[in-house]
Amino acid sequence: MTDPQHIYLDNAATSFPKPESVYDAVDHYQRELGAAVGRGSSKKSLDVQRAVDRCRQQAAGLLGATSPKQILFTFNGTDSLNIALHGLLESGDHVVASQLEHNSVLRPLRELEKRIGIDVTIVQADSEGRIAPEDVRVAIRSETRLVTLIHASNVIGTIQPINDIGQIVRESGALFLVDAAQSAGHLPIDVANSPIDLLACPGHKGLLGPLGTGLLFIRPGLEEQIRSFRQGGTGSVSEEEHQPHTMPDKLESGNHNAPGLIGLEVGLDWIVDCGIDSLREHEMQLTTRLLDGLLQLDGLQVYGTRSAEESVGVVSVSLPDFEPQVLAALLEDNFAIQTRAGLHCAPGAHCCLDTFSSGGTVRFSPGPFTREEEIDAAVFAMSELMRELK
Repeated sequence: MTDPQHIYLDNAATSFPKPESVYDAVDHYQRELGAAVGRGSSKKSLDVQRAVDRCRQQAAGLLGATSPKQILFTFNGTDSLNIALHGLLESGDHVVASQLEHNSVLRPLRELEKRIGIDVTIVQADSEGRIAPEDVRVAIRSETRLVTLIHASNVIGTIQPINDIGQIVRESGALFLVDAAQSAGHLPIDVANSPIDLLACPGHKGLLGPLGTGLLFIRPGLEEQIRSFRQGGTGSVSEEEHQPHTMPDKLESGNHNAPGLIGLEVGLDWIVDCGIDSLREHEMQLTTRLLDGLLQLDGLQVYGTRSAEESVGVVSVSLPDFEPQVLAALLEDNFAIQTRAGLHCAPGAHCCLDTFSSGGTVRFSPGPFTREEEIDAAVFAMSELMRELK
């Protein structure tokens, strides 16, 4: 049960609360099942395997993949991105990324730049956090191996034109990796009918699963080009000393996070039952209400597109000459409102907004269980704090 006096507006970090069915499923696994995935033939082991298979099928359906084997289970979005970047890139490759990328993309790229000599070009965003497709086209070179792009900014929520950019990438012969950390479970995604080669996301944000879960979609045939940098037991072809080449075993070594995946399966079920379109409509209504309220506060800087249709439910604000961490602490201490302050692991986005030197922003991010009165309470809290600070 959640604290009725506590308002949680940090869903961009991790969704909370989860559907009640997610808690029940994880608790049932921990108390009644307890078996590993693919590591036995007992009834409970088979029950766990079937649940994980259903999770893979449900994830494939939600993302539009034509086969569950195209969906790789990982431990979080960062793990998914690292598997793609470290497994795919080689010395001399050129990569195009955007100024808005999360450190889960930037840091692997910088490590590979230093260690094996890849070359990285960063495309700049405009003041509202948009990446222009033409700028990506200009950045692509003959040796470009990969273009990687965040689908929606985790700082200001701006949705990028991934289909337009992906088509440019496909025409160039490079590969296209999409970071869907803030869009999976929020926006309709159809990888089979989009120019997307790889798509990475965590399970604990918009997909409403537990922490320690993640997904990586890999276009059919592309798995042959991705090296497995983690080898070990897969529960299959155990007589072989070499890593299997078949998917998903090639890239899924070691025990899965069974309770997490069982919770993720139920979270995906809940999303499908509600419908992405319905969840998106709820999110836009809340975001519009939040933006309308915050934009009325004189002196408060609100960043991004200021349009709920052009963003996911992420709104960043700042007060001149006021540290965002202090503002977030005051919101929680005085009004029991939980937000997120700082650079949000996306320093380039804050350089784009000119908020880097001041320590970033305060980020509000509602979720599927956020109520309108909680949005109103957050706007009231900000107005009260601003009045007192004056």
